Amino acid sequence: MAHGTAVSSILVRVRGLLTNRNVMWLFVGQAISQVGEGLSKVALLWFVYDLTGSALKMTMIGILQTLPPLLFGPFAGVLVDRVSKRTAMIVIDTARAGLLTLIPTLYWMDWLTLPSLYVLVFATAMFSMAFGPALKAMEPLLVKPHQLTQINALDQSTMTIGQLLGPAISGMLIAGIGAQNVLYANAGAFLLSVFCKVPIHVKETQRPAGRSSPLQAALHDLMEGIRFVLHKHRLMLLLMAVASLFMLGSTGFVYLLPVLAKDYLHADSVELGWQWASLSLGLLAVTLWMFSDPPEELCGRLWLIAAAALVGGGAMLGLTLMTSFVASAGLIAAIGASSGVVNPLVSASLQERTPKNMLARVFSVFNIGTLVAAMVGMTACGWIADRMGPIASLVAIAAVSILAAVLTAVLIPWCFLLRSREPKHMTATG
Repeated sequence: MAHGTAVSSILVRVRGLLTNRNVMWLFVGQAISQVGEGLSKVALLWFVYDLTGSALKMTMIGILQTLPPLLFGPFAGVLVDRVSKRTAMIVIDTARAGLLTLIPTLYWMDWLTLPSLYVLVFATAMFSMAFGPALKAMEPLLVKPHQLTQINALDQSTMTIGQLLGPAISGMLIAGIGAQNVLYANAGAFLLSVFCKVPIHVKETQRPAGRSSPLQAALHDLMEGIRFVLHKHRLMLLLMAVASLFMLGSTGFVYLLPVLAKDYLHADSVELGWQWASLSLGLLAVTLWMFSDPPEELCGRLWLIAAAALVGGGAMLGLTLMTSFVASAGLIAAIGASSGVVNPLVSASLQERTPKNMLARVFSVFNIGTLVAAMVGMTACGWIADRMGPIASLVAIAAVSILAAVLTAVLIPWCFLLRSREPKHMTATG
């Protein structure tokens, strides 16, 4: 009976969000886009690993996708704060579709080399780096403050749909048409996402042009965002530390999964797709729970994040003992569930505490810490896998996840101290 009531409550809240026309179109567009991303994530990594036989060269894809937001993300946030978020997302998706189309086209023309592939991946990431901040800056404009955790969960559900359907479909497509041709489908998904964003209408307050030069204004806005995260609100630093620790382990596992599947579990591309889909099943279960009654108080959220990191680390250690397809899929689902806890809670906490006209900058600056952690995680993971094997790399990632759980729990008393010093009105205001 209680289970039925919980499910009913979740459905009511999801339906309440989707009756908002703008949220509905954003959700549909993101779901289509994320399915395309899921297709290319497996295809691109499989293509490079099959081409080079090197886990380290494969992880270079992840590094090149991480470098642009790490180096230029804050400047992209400054730009996004000054323009229409809807227009920015339409331009970004259109550019990404064009760049992705070039990869298989050049391959069939025998013009694609590994360096040119890296250049195209980097160029795509240059456009992609502004999409996340634009999306996070738009979400508070679409819903009421008490719905922020829910719309972040809805956002994560689109990613889950993409990871659930995309890799499974991608594995079959790779076997049928080749990894490089799957990228055409990803490009088409981005174009469909563009059409879904056209009906979105939201009132966005444009900042008036200042008297200073564009460069001076951009630098001023950038420093304002940096001060907001690093100096004015120390809780932002705590959130950055927690998210970065979690990202260090979870990103490493994502980029290790193709190596584990191929060299340890002896899986083909179709089985890899289903293993990746099991990661998303766990993520989906936690995302649905986020629509019920997750902790609304920040320090309570940290306890949940610490528990999730511990579960993820334990599942990774268990994976080192399993070689059966079904058992490994179950543990991968547990790892997916643990990874689904962090993003909605951290994103909602940031949106609650940041003025709407600074959201893109704050998210861009905040993301630097998590991106550095992601780069370290994927690079170390690839290096250890090449030198000592995938199991050694998996043990290292598990240790990082367990360490993240311990350190997050240690930071909770600091959270209560900083929260007591926060102004009482710390919610997202215009």
